[in-house]
Amino acid sequence: MNANRLTALRALLQHKGLDAVVVTKYVNLHYFSGFRGDDTTLVVTKDEALLVTDNRYTEQAEKQAPLFTVVEHRHGLLKKTAELLLKLGCQHVGFEGRAIVYADYAALKGWLTGVDFSVSLDLDALRQIKDEEEIGYIRRACAIADKVFEDIVHFIRPGRTEIEVAARLEQVMREAGSEKPSFDTIVASGLRSSMPHGTATEKVIEAGDFVTMDYGAKFEGYCSDITRTVCVGEATARQREVYEAVLGTQEMVLAAIAPGKSGKEIDAASREFLKKYGLAQYFGHGLGHSLGLEIHEEPRLSPSSTCEHLMPGMLITDEPGVYLPGWGGLRIEDTVLVTKTGSERLTKSSKALLEIC
Repeated sequence: MNANRLTALRALLQHKGLDAVVVTKYVNLHYFSGFRGDDTTLVVTKDEALLVTDNRYTEQAEKQAPLFTVVEHRHGLLKKTAELLLKLGCQHVGFEGRAIVYADYAALKGWLTGVDFSVSLDLDALRQIKDEEEIGYIRRACAIADKVFEDIVHFIRPGRTEIEVAARLEQVMREAGSEKPSFDTIVASGLRSSMPHGTATEKVIEAGDFVTMDYGAKFEGYCSDITRTVCVGEATARQREVYEAVLGTQEMVLAAIAPGKSGKEIDAASREFLKKYGLAQYFGHGLGHSLGLEIHEEPRLSPSSTCEHLMPGMLITDEPGVYLPGWGGLRIEDTVLVTKTGSERLTKSSKALLEIC
């Protein structure tokens, strides 16, 4: 657990003129305290860091959250949280407006008599730049994903179903040390490969199919994200042409990712590159997103990105794709670390067109 995270949170409280914040979002509980259980709140003030939970988790919390005082509740998590805030004399308290459900907010507000409980905070923004510990975990998650790709190319063949391929991906991820998939595994083959988020079905893979696999591993709570597309059998001239267009775009973006670049300008460059092949109109989603404790985080590379300057320590995916209804499609994706001088590709599996014969 990095004490700098608490320091940054307290600096935010000071900036907002708040006495305390109630943290309720699971990944932020983990991020600020190190604790990995649920049914918990954090109460953080200038001088106090309290973790409120029940007796199922007290021993675990004491081990995982050494910077926090663990408080066990017996008559309701939210009621105990409010009691602690009142006992500490907090007059201005913030909350996670995008994470707390209304019923819980209303209950807390009802108990916090005389307290200003009206300031919504976006704590996710504090997670955008990863520290060395986080980067290490993501590297490990990426290494697991790469190991899975080495295996799956020997498993895919005509007659297998998409679900069988997804099951194999997830089995090998587990065996390699993943806690669970980062998200629902995507396997889309043949005509279904034109669906960017085509989760696996009973469709049988056939000779001539593109097979797009988008998956990720989790290590110590941190995600990886990778997409590779392979061809079952010898690729046609058109498949080669579209594949080379997407790969060229993906490599161009990898070279463009660097500190100071904006999310919009990198995304726009990818679409300009695809225009040379007459394929830009078939690339409908954003170019990339950050990831960490969640699979989709800020900043993003997209036409609507709010990221004006990438910074060292940010993670971003580089995932252009082309999707042609009635023909198929493909995507190539890497998890990328923004460095002081450029970028580093953390998922290292080959991106050359692989024809599985």
